[in-house]
Order: sequence, then structure tokens, then C-alpha cells
Amino acid sequence: MLGAVDAGFGQKLLLWGGLWHFFQQIIECTEEYRNLPLLTLWLGPVPLVAIYNAENVEVILTSSKHIDKSSMYKFLEPWLGLGLLTRVCHGEMYTRDAHELNGCFSLCFTETAMGKNIGAQSNGDSEYVRAVYRAGGEDGDGVEVFLLCTGNDEGGARESSVADGLLRGRGQPVVSWHSRRVITERANEMKRDEEGKWDDKDFPTRKNKCRAFLDLLLNVTDDEGNKLSHEEIREEVDTFMFEGHDTTAAAVNWSLYLLGSYPEVQKKVDNELEEIFGKSDRPATLEDLKKLKYLECVIKESLRLFPPVPFFARNLNEDCDVGGYKIVKGSQVIIVPYALHRDPRYFPDPEEFVPERFLPENSKGRHSYAYVPFSAGPRNCIGQKFAIMEEKTILSCILRHFWVESNQKREELGLAGELILRPSNGIWVKLKRRNTDES
Repeated sequence: MLGAVDAGFGQKLLLWGGLWHFFQQIIECTEEYRNLPLLTLWLGPVPLVAIYNAENVEVILTSSKHIDKSSMYKFLEPWLGLGLLTRVCHGEMYTRDAHELNGCFSLCFTETAMGKNIGAQSNGDSEYVRAVYRAGGEDGDGVEVFLLCTGNDEGGARESSVADGLLRGRGQPVVSWHSRRVITERANEMKRDEEGKWDDKDFPTRKNKCRAFLDLLLNVTDDEGNKLSHEEIREEVDTFMFEGHDTTAAAVNWSLYLLGSYPEVQKKVDNELEEIFGKSDRPATLEDLKKLKYLECVIKESLRLFPPVPFFARNLNEDCDVGGYKIVKGSQVIIVPYALHRDPRYFPDPEEFVPERFLPENSKGRHSYAYVPFSAGPRNCIGQKFAIMEEKTILSCILRHFWVESNQKREELGLAGELILRPSNGIWVKLKRRNTDES
């Protein structure tokens, strides 16, 4: 299948084992063969091509013909249906759906994303919260299913059955049932509530009235005036819950760990917060968040070192020339941000935590595809601006009240490359309340 690629490489690399082994082997291979344009990997009987330098990543991610998600994501379909994450579709359909939903991610902070209070923050042990974590693969089963679903179409029924069974055992029915209930209740409320009936053409004039994410989904229409069905909305809601909450939480955790490990960097953040907020305890406004330039550099550098999604896959719809090699139609390509972000050509001393890398004067001239924590191109993350603002909000709130300390060495953390990059041994930080000896 990949004969045109094999000629340039002395050996094919066979991946084996479970979750931990899979990620570790990917990282070891990309480190050892850093100077090669790509790698041929074998996941059991399935050939993959790993890409981890900016020039070749650009070829794949900018193409309007290679934006189909890999069939590896089929294991999530029993839960997420055909949402933006799982949809393996022609580019035209994906672009249409992404355009329709993009308006739901304005930088507008609402009381609850669904217009309904699910009590997730007041009760972190609620059935819904626990189900989301289980269904999202907190226990590490995710990649085992991911690997299972790389087989051919003949095994599709078996793979789907196994994937469905695992997801059901990990909380997927609870999440989907809750989403359907909330959607139905909210739709009925909007029908009864005259104030909930708004016309799309009036929306730009109502800048002071932000609507919940679910309200926008219930009202979004395509070019022909068709609204999403409740099941389509459920798929998108579950997709955003899966993609949005755990990735952001992981990113915040990594940022706090790095700040606690580099007190000189944390001091610079402290100075910026002092300049903007002084001793005030007022909530941060959108304008405040926009001024937090150095904190944004900290977030971006944290995402460089520990991208929440350490690798993702694409399916090639036609033959593609990458780095002087021909990869044939139907091939599965894995893009590895974890390795890409450590290219010393663009990030000298790549293992060092240096937020100043992302100051405008230092970013100038850097390859635009050397850094892709949210993917890039036509199928990038439509919630990335919201994610950065969310991280700024959380981190600024914590750092205004606490000083963070961490004594863990990076090698002590361990890395579990599940669907989300996590520390396998956990992160332990000490929070010292500011202006007191309390901790």
C-alpha cells in the first residue's frame, strides 16, 4: 500500500502493546528519526504514515482534499454520532457544517452553555460529570478502541459492536440521555417563551444579549433555511462536551505545573496581573483578558510542550506528495504535534519553558505550521479562541489569589497519550494564599 514511501526508509517500524506503549513508541520513533520527512509505521497489519515537521504538516492540513477524519475515529460514533469530530465526510459537507456552527463560538460568556444549570461546578461528583469523564476515556481504554478500529471495513461490524459495548460501560448512555433531555426541555421553553423567539437577522443588533450555546444550535439554519434536528444537536453538544471540557482542564493543569516549576515566569505573570487588576478582587472582564499578553504567551508555551491532543489522524482522498515521497490514496496519516512542537529549527532548546517565544517579535518568521495545538487549516478547532479566553479566565482567577509551587520533576510525571495528553502519575502543586501564610 505504501510502496512509494518505503523506498526512502531502511526499515518499517512496528508498533505494539497498549495505550502507554503506543504513545511512547510514537515519541521514541519521532525523536530517533527527527531528520526524516516522515515515517512508515505498522499498527499490527495497518500501515500508517507519521508526519512531524512543519513543511509536511502544512501539505496535509491546508489541503481541501485531505480534510476527512481518519476512520480511526469510528469508535466514537456510538456516542458522538456524526458530529464535527467524528464525521468522515467530503470537505464540502464539513465546511458547511463548521460554518453553521462557527457562530456559536463568539467570545460571549454566558451563565451556562446550555441555558440550563447542570450543577457541574457545584457538584463535581454528579452522575453527569462522572459519566463524561468515563466516556472520555479517563481510564485509558480510548486508545485500545482507537487501535481496534484501524482495521478494514470487513471488520466494521465487530469493531462497532466492541466500541459500543465499551462506551456503554463507560457512561455514554448517561451523557447522551442527559443531553437529549436538556435539548428537549430547552426547545419547549423557547417555544413557550416569547422572548426566546428571535430572528437571525436581528441578532447583530442585540449585542448586549448573549445567548447560550444550546439556544444558538436550536436556531442555526443552513443556506436553505433548514434547522438541525434534535439528534444532530445532541451529537454536536456531546462532541463539544467531549472535546472542550477535558482538553481545557488538561491545558490548565499543565500551565499550573509549569508556572509552579518556573517561579521567575510566574513572577512575570504576577506583575502583569498587578498592573491590570491592582489589589482589586473584581471579576475579570473581556477587556482585561485581552490585555493579559504575557499570560497568553504562557498558555501558548504550555500548549507547545504539552498539546492536549498529542496526535491526530487524517485520511488521504488522493495520492499526495509529501517531502519528496508519494503517499497513496486511502493512506492513514498521523500528525504528531507533540513531536512537531519540539523541532529545534523553530523552537531552540525545545524542552525549556520559555513563554517569550510567543511574543510578536519572536514569532515573526516562524513557520505557521510549526505550532498546531488546535490543528490548522480547514478542519481546525472552531472553539480555539474560546479555549484561550477560558484558560485566561481560569488561570488569572487562580493566580490572583494563590502562588503556585511544584516540586515534581518532569520525568516523574509520566505521560499517558490517551485521546488527551495526561500525566500518568498526576500533578501535585501547592497553592499558597497570597498575603498570608495559609496554604
